[in-house]
Amino acid sequence: MSDTSMAAPAQAGGTPLVTHISEAVIRIAGNSQDGIQAIGGFLARLAGRSEQEVMTFMTIPSTISGGPSIFQVRIGTGEVLSAGDEADMLLCFYQHSYEDHIKSIKLGGIVLYDSDHVTPNPEWQENYRHVGVAISGLTVEAIGGTGRDKGKNIYAMGLLAKIYDLDVPKITKLIQERFSGKDTSIVTNALTCFNAGYSHSLENLLKTYQFKASEGKKPTPGSRPQVVMNGNEALTYGLIAAGVRFGAGYPITPWSDIMELLRKELPKYGGSFIQCEDEIASVSMAIGASWGGRVAVTGSSGPGISLKTEAIGWAVMAEIPLVVVDVQRGGPSTGMPTNVEQSDLNIACFGGHGDSPRVVIAPASVEDCFYTAIEAVNIARKFSTPVIILTDQGIASRIEAFEMPDLEKICQDITPDFTPVADHKPYDLSAADGITRHLAPGTRVASGKYPVVTGLEHDELGHPTGSPKLHVQMTAKRRNKLKKLGADLPTPKTIGPNEGQILLVGWGSSLGPITEAVGRGRSVGDAISGLHIKNLNPLPNGLEEIFQGFRHVFVVELNDEGFYGYGQLGQLLRARYCDPKIRGINKSDGLTWKVKEILDRARALADAVQNGKA
Repeated sequence: MSDTSMAAPAQAGGTPLVTHISEAVIRIAGNSQDGIQAIGGFLARLAGRSEQEVMTFMTIPSTISGGPSIFQVRIGTGEVLSAGDEADMLLCFYQHSYEDHIKSIKLGGIVLYDSDHVTPNPEWQENYRHVGVAISGLTVEAIGGTGRDKGKNIYAMGLLAKIYDLDVPKITKLIQERFSGKDTSIVTNALTCFNAGYSHSLENLLKTYQFKASEGKKPTPGSRPQVVMNGNEALTYGLIAAGVRFGAGYPITPWSDIMELLRKELPKYGGSFIQCEDEIASVSMAIGASWGGRVAVTGSSGPGISLKTEAIGWAVMAEIPLVVVDVQRGGPSTGMPTNVEQSDLNIACFGGHGDSPRVVIAPASVEDCFYTAIEAVNIARKFSTPVIILTDQGIASRIEAFEMPDLEKICQDITPDFTPVADHKPYDLSAADGITRHLAPGTRVASGKYPVVTGLEHDELGHPTGSPKLHVQMTAKRRNKLKKLGADLPTPKTIGPNEGQILLVGWGSSLGPITEAVGRGRSVGDAISGLHIKNLNPLPNGLEEIFQGFRHVFVVELNDEGFYGYGQLGQLLRARYCDPKIRGINKSDGLTWKVKEILDRARALADAVQNGKA
């Protein structure tokens, strides 16, 4: 916690001192069936409604029976770019939660534990402030025998509300919203648990905390309120705002949340989502819907993307617009379904047989997921090509608060235009930069020459051909239109100066930690900058000039370093620019980057290169 003022004097009766803080990092550890994600969700959504910055991180077991799980939330009155390296407080429900996560909090931090299940280590009591509360037993006292399983998370939420002086009316409303539609007794029990926790005596706590008022987030005339959601939700609503009205998919973690939300929301706008029998059927159905004249979406995670690759190649050949969402997880094979990794870049860019260029873009934050979905739809339509949105489990489950989009300006109608045309060549070789648009079936063509759509190589009207000359021309057409896209992409802006010793390059969910690492490094004199690449295939222009300004270019990725010491984007950049100073900072532990991790690894690698040891 960042103390921003002296603690207030102790109040009469021995009540704890009140310390004003600018941010707090709270880690909640227990089992997945304890509802710890609900506590984190309440904290995150409360922060959003209080015009604070928030970012979360969670791990959940991949087994159906559940198991150890954590939820970390960072709340601040200033800019929050990561979920935090070290926690200020650990809330733990079991002995294993206590022992496994005690080292994740700062020295002097608070350990709030369920004394019914946790026995403190005397050695650790010297380094951390331990506060024991019989959470399980007191929950049972508050609402009866079922409380042990059904209410202790809400009781603990009451304790946190007391410790951090949180807005009780807003929390009460969040609890009511969370359990709306259920039996009234469930809402009553939840509120009883919360109030019991909030009323519990905290005299054994040295101080409580109060967040400073947020100075930079005060509403201004015409400003919109904050919305709070995770990346999967933001991407889903972005697709709807972009005009998508059909989707097809097959369940797989962590894509399934998008599928379920689309299935729920699309009918409200006259659309539909179909759960198919497998991945191949789902991508094929989405391609068919896109051929019908309106861009459709399908999605999956690594194993499912593998199954979709042949059909994605068909869409490349037939030049059918399509949006494919890949929510990356740990691989290969079934791998680590509930952990984060950025190891699908190779298959996203190059998966499939033959020369099958496609667009790959990776959102950097929850808010960016919303706008990236719209961008993907528009690129697919303009260039008649598949676009892969390469997000990851870190963003998918992460909760952030951001300003509500101006939906009146953003939402678009992509209903097919059936205006008759004189003639139409869907694969016109004379088209500028090879860019042609798909014509919705049912559109009248006055010449009577209606095109054919096929996965075979074809002539300008789509008729199959084995002509070597046409294959060369059509291959170039499919390539050149995406080269045009790349030429028009803006050069990314560096985070910090345009020259220095170290440039940290990242993509996807690494933006926040890299940005924070640059700020922290520069504050202690490191000549370090950052660069985030959103457009991964094709790459934007201008990167080579940026790289020339730095002695070291380190690509920070959540994937393996490979045979030669750099990961998947590092390999792509080295192939593109033939620059040996591009090296990788990689890890594949299934966890998001910590700021300290990035800085320590960058400094160590720079020293190793300097001394000829890397």
